[in-house]
Amino acid sequence: MSTNVILVCLLVGTVNYLFRYLPLRMGARQKPGPKSGPLSRVLDSIGIASICALLVVSSTPEILRDQQKLLPSLAGFVLLALIFWRTKSIIIATLTGALAYGLVFKVMLMAAG
Repeated sequence: MSTNVILVCLLVGTVNYLFRYLPLRMGARQKPGPKSGPLSRVLDSIGIASICALLVVSSTPEILRDQQKLLPSLAGFVLLALIFWRTKSIIIATLTGALAYGLVFKVMLMAAG
């Protein structure tokens, strides 16, 4: 098995674990309420963890083949995380991240050609 495949698997596994673990640690300071238990926080984080894991797994081979796709992928990922952090809406975050990826990629193509 290739070292790259192992590294991608470790990276995706670590990020996926952190997306499930960190809400439990960071949410411990919140006031108790009907939707503030540990199970609720884990379930709330599954959507963003899945999207980020898919983003890393699907973009890594493309980035390894074509280094120009690194900046658009990073822009999409950062905006995805920031929008989700602010809105808690996986739909808005995913669409905004995809839009950012497309716009950055298009601008880079126009600048190069």
